[in-house]
Amino acid sequence: MTNEGIEGTERFVSTDKGRGLRAVRHFSVGELVFACPAYSYVLTVNERGAYCEQCFTRREDLFKCGKCKQAYYCNVDCQRGDWSMHKMECLAMCAYGENWCPSETVRLVARIILKQKVTTEQTPSERLLLLKDFESHLDKMDSIKDEMNQADIAALHHFYSRYINDIPDDQSLTELFAQVNCNGFTIEDEELSHLGSAIFPDVALMNHSCNPNVIVTYKGTVAEVRAVQELNPGDEILNSYIDLLYPTEDRKERLLDSYFFTCLCSECFTKSKDKEKIKIRKNIPPEPEKIQSMICYAKNLIEEFRRAKHYKTPSELLELCELSLDKMGSIFADTNVYMLHMMYQAMGVCLYMQDWEGAMRYGEKIIHPYRKLYPAYSLNLSSLYLKLGRLYFGMERNAECIGMLKKAKAIMEVTHGKKHFYLTELDRQMKEM
Repeated sequence: MTNEGIEGTERFVSTDKGRGLRAVRHFSVGELVFACPAYSYVLTVNERGAYCEQCFTRREDLFKCGKCKQAYYCNVDCQRGDWSMHKMECLAMCAYGENWCPSETVRLVARIILKQKVTTEQTPSERLLLLKDFESHLDKMDSIKDEMNQADIAALHHFYSRYINDIPDDQSLTELFAQVNCNGFTIEDEELSHLGSAIFPDVALMNHSCNPNVIVTYKGTVAEVRAVQELNPGDEILNSYIDLLYPTEDRKERLLDSYFFTCLCSECFTKSKDKEKIKIRKNIPPEPEKIQSMICYAKNLIEEFRRAKHYKTPSELLELCELSLDKMGSIFADTNVYMLHMMYQAMGVCLYMQDWEGAMRYGEKIIHPYRKLYPAYSLNLSSLYLKLGRLYFGMERNAECIGMLKKAKAIMEVTHGKKHFYLTELDRQMKEM
């Protein structure tokens, strides 16, 4: 591996976190620290026809692959650029038809295997960290994760064995899937809608903090890392791996389960927002057992709702949200994060059902607590401003629409950069009113 590096940063080894990335010069808030093209990536199946498979451009005049008729492209150049990766999937989709159903992770790993066969040199995505040097944490995986890994390996063999020569042995695949699960990224749009999955080795080098000083956003298939706090020489560059809405105990559980470490950041030490995050109704006496019981109910509910999305109808999901909000509301304040979580889910269901009034009603309840509980430059906050702004636009409430879009823009100028095409599109929308 050459020592080309990334200007303004350096790889180092910290005493408590292992390898990481730190600044060697000053970075201002909103400044681009570095950009990293995806080593490998895949567009989610649900967005086919809306986004180009090669460059992830969103447009209406895409044309589809003449063979599989599933992949869409901006033009011939994009199709040719993707063919080395798409060819394998194209053949598999044609062969399996409606029975073609590998998970997104399996599709991504298949592309990584192909890339590794044709790429022998260090890539522009690996200036500081090689994909082969990713942590896998195989020794920390429980039986459930191991079973999921084995199911993915079986799916890879089932759908791709005829189209990839010399698939690595199962031991190598086990490690590769574990590496991808620990170090992969989900590419999202400006409203945090899922677009696809990708590997960005240099971005994966950054360690986690619940008080991050940088944020990762996307420009097509390139990850951009921008400062959301002032960075000085010697400061470790820290990203957040998880949604920061939840209280300290929840964040620690998620990090330990998904990334196999216990967070020791300043926010986990001070727990500065925990009291507000698990706020109880003013008229409820503080009975620890009842409160803890409701917290357990809320945590189980979050997992139940995640599973229910796969088999319940939108109306049933909305009813589940409403019933759970009534139950939790007997103890929790409306600003409690478990209430906010279910309100956000209800808003999403209303948007899917085109119940604009319902979506707006939930969004308006969420927005003020979000301002208090999320960091100032949060994608969760900017995306909610965007959603509310666009809902107000549809209802011809232009003054409120402009107000929300301006607040979204103020955050996105820092998180995405002033020249990002999302900002150009936002400016155009505001000028048209």
